[in-house]
Amino acid sequence: MVKKVPIGPYHPILEEPEFFELHVEGERVVGIDITIGWSHRGIELLSEHKTWDQVPFLVERICGICSCSHPYAYVKAVEDLLGIEVPLRAQYLRAITAELERLHSHLLWTGLAGHFMGYNTVFMWTWKFREPVLDVLEAVTGNRNHYAMLKVGGVRRDIPQEEIPNVIKMLDELEKNNAMLTNAILDDPVIHARTKGVGVLPWDKCREYGALGPTARAGGYDIDARRDHPIDAYDKLDFNVILCENGDVFDKVVVRQLENFESIKIIRQALKAIEDTETGDIGVEVKEVPAGEGIGIYEAPRGEVLHYVRSDGGNMPIRHKVRAPSFNNILTNEYSVLGSTVADAGLITAAVDPCYSCTERMGFVDTRTGERKVLTEEELIKLSVEKTERIRKEISQGKRLRKS
Repeated sequence: MVKKVPIGPYHPILEEPEFFELHVEGERVVGIDITIGWSHRGIELLSEHKTWDQVPFLVERICGICSCSHPYAYVKAVEDLLGIEVPLRAQYLRAITAELERLHSHLLWTGLAGHFMGYNTVFMWTWKFREPVLDVLEAVTGNRNHYAMLKVGGVRRDIPQEEIPNVIKMLDELEKNNAMLTNAILDDPVIHARTKGVGVLPWDKCREYGALGPTARAGGYDIDARRDHPIDAYDKLDFNVILCENGDVFDKVVVRQLENFESIKIIRQALKAIEDTETGDIGVEVKEVPAGEGIGIYEAPRGEVLHYVRSDGGNMPIRHKVRAPSFNNILTNEYSVLGSTVADAGLITAAVDPCYSCTERMGFVDTRTGERKVLTEEELIKLSVEKTERIRKEISQGKRLRKS
């Protein structure tokens, strides 16, 4: 007999609300239903009421762990519309901030993976190693998260020369600690038992689902926007795209751990470049944005993030579309969770490093007629008010109590 086991929308293993309904026979998962839409915040609509220079502060709050990646894709979209190139020093400063964010994101995920397995030694080690990265981000940008570093045409602040030795010292320490952590993970039989052959997503399924980032590269799908669609200084920096071939949870851990070494390598090169120049512009002045459209792409820690903007020549975008990598990666669980045990299902869903608030969007489909439309702000508010009133009546009549 097939039974249903809910995970979420509020659950200790989920950092944000999401609903996975597992269909199980005994302990074996034979199906899964995924429901998004629990934390829709209307970012795209809000963006259309912000000036071009205000939008970066908005989109960096789409996700705290991608609070450089979303602004990066957005400013590149506007710069694509404008047809401008930012100064070289600003390009390197952008790469430094973005790769520091990748380090703290990957380390955060590895720590949580250890926690999900009940292996809290990995959790405590990794988060201890992550803390100096956040300290450097605070010293360089002023904030541990939401860095407010990027703007259209460049960056908002430079790295003081006296801070560069501190950044290099942190990288040296992190490289040693990451090597120790990586070797410990590769040698640990418990981690092998919990992650090898679990949640497999092979190359063909990566391609079929449009998987992105470490989720795809763990299955041997050779894709990385930093190399495939290089922006700013990335075509001047040397780094490797890390690939594995099994596509299981273990390989997803390995890809992220090895990518940390590549990020350290990129930051060192960028620091050397700005040390050699010492001075230089960190931005170009943008007085107005003409009518047109632009696309910006960046490789966020979870994979390719894309922003599209359209202008009518005013001081705000008339359309802003965001596609975050979790929108693709979360759906891969339809395949990778099947055949697993209930105990492994939570780990597999977490292995794509999902950001649910990055994913939220809303449309309307009438299943009887096939009609599709986008709901207006007023219609959404009306639906919300009506639902609140309906729940209030049910509670007053005791219906909700009887259901529970």
